[in-house]
Amino acid sequence: MDPPALQLLRRKLIDGNHILHHHGILDAYGHLSVRHPLDPDIFIMSRNIAPGLLASPDDLIEYTVSTGQPLDSSSPGGFVERHIHSEIYARHPDVHSVAHSHAEAVLPYTIAMDVPLRACTHMAGFLGAAPVPVYDVAEHTEDGSDLLVREGTLARELARHFDDGCVVALMRGHGFTVVAERVELAVLRAIYTQKNAVVQTAAMTLCAAVNPPGGNPGRGIRYLSEEEAVAAAHMTRWSAKRPWGLWLREVEESGLYLNQG
Repeated sequence: MDPPALQLLRRKLIDGNHILHHHGILDAYGHLSVRHPLDPDIFIMSRNIAPGLLASPDDLIEYTVSTGQPLDSSSPGGFVERHIHSEIYARHPDVHSVAHSHAEAVLPYTIAMDVPLRACTHMAGFLGAAPVPVYDVAEHTEDGSDLLVREGTLARELARHFDDGCVVALMRGHGFTVVAERVELAVLRAIYTQKNAVVQTAAMTLCAAVNPPGGNPGRGIRYLSEEEAVAAAHMTRWSAKRPWGLWLREVEESGLYLNQG
């Protein structure tokens, strides 16, 4: 029998996938992973399956951080973008969970290069006071790329964006990736990255109605200061269990999701 800590983490990983699907952060695509609780050179994520349909520990695959390859060569097929996770874990030993999303509310900020995503609500202080960085796979591939991070070399460049304490990176025309010290916090950050994008878009729309045509779309918006962002990020760290409990109950009662972990 597997150690209790591993059993618990597998169940939590399944729950996290369901929560992110329930909130529209993941749809049929996207993924969530966690570093192994007993071996830091292993991470766990689901097989190639829609996140909302993940149901059993049999749906989970253990990968080696250093290679991005499954420990068991007979494992079911996995995600082609698993190297996003392996390279982040390899470069950042303090990261224990990674989420990758294609949420539509965030996507405009990955392609509107003169309109950066910035922290504008207290629940998104983890974004920091500076504009959220954008990773462009086209800078590292030839023309004709499908924008997927298919190789370790591409994922390695993405992983650099999380240096210096950055926890969210946008991906041009693709989505965004979030890192955290634990599953609950990765889920919270993914959800509130999307919510912050919704609020910022609404604020820019409101400002555009009163600002002169052709002006700065962000004019008139007051974003979080550096001090506010630090304090707000700390707040979400210690309070993450509160929304997790609510979100878990929501998916348990929805009738859609199954967790046999």
